[in-house]
Amino acid sequence: MMEHSEGDTTDVTYKNFTFEDKKSKETLSASIPEVLDPHYGMYVWPCAVVLAQYLWTHREELRGRKVLELGAGVSLPGVVAARCGADVILSDSADKPLCLQNCRRSCEANGLQDVAVLGLSWGEVSPELLLLPRVHVILGSDLFYDPEDFEDILLTIVCLLRKNPGAQFWTTYQLRSADWSIEALLHRWKLNCVEVPLDQFDADESELAGSTLPGNHSIQMMIISKQEVL
Repeated sequence: MMEHSEGDTTDVTYKNFTFEDKKSKETLSASIPEVLDPHYGMYVWPCAVVLAQYLWTHREELRGRKVLELGAGVSLPGVVAARCGADVILSDSADKPLCLQNCRRSCEANGLQDVAVLGLSWGEVSPELLLLPRVHVILGSDLFYDPEDFEDILLTIVCLLRKNPGAQFWTTYQLRSADWSIEALLHRWKLNCVEVPLDQFDADESELAGSTLPGNHSIQMMIISKQEVL
């Protein structure tokens, strides 16, 4: 389906994703708007599908939890979390109004009326960041895309983890270059990182949730938390 907003020449197409529990046969479907534009923040990248699958398989843990998605763009993980009963805030850079508009469009497409959308720029200790309510889970899919942004992203994550004791950052990361590693940065910021094997949550299957993702891919699922002080 193609949509044109009045006074807007933007072409929007809706892509449907369906997540299924093989045991119970329970399913969850999400309709996600993509903008036919070169802006990479308005397209469903494979990392988002893998992270959404993780959320779907851990939906019992999400119910009633406060969840913040960073760099949400098209918001597939945040939408799935909200549909699973989480209290969700979607965020993207404050200087990317089209991405924030697309976050709202994703909420509308999935009947989500109580999801807040917030401009939050990486690397800035802004009033918006400081005034956020307590969050339990921070989400981010494919945030580690451009090495120039890695420090700013981790500064924002560290700020959130320090502000929210016990919170975790759930993220998916696609290996694109052997030279681009966040391991040293995680060590510098005193963060723990646990990699979750994809077969533990059925994310190693081809055409996951109706995507074009092959079964064999280079996406990693990680849970990052603040190191405990002994």
